[in-house]
Amino acid sequence: MFEGHGLGGGVMWIFWILLVVVILWAVKTATGSGTSSAGKQRSALDILKERYAKGEIEREEFEQKRKDLSD
Repeated sequence: MFEGHGLGGGVMWIFWILLVVVILWAVKTATGSGTSSAGKQRSALDILKERYAKGEIEREEFEQKRKDLSD
């Protein structure tokens, strides 16, 4: 009943499974979700510098918080 299909049917299953996995990986990477965010986590000092650069905090507050973080 399945003569002539041989290994080709199994290879097609592998192809479709790999295709779905690649698509899911691409979507996950494009949206930035998943465990990769742990590696890109910013330090408190980086956030403080960014806030200072944006003008959200004054120099005195920046210096005090930077000093607190280094202790």
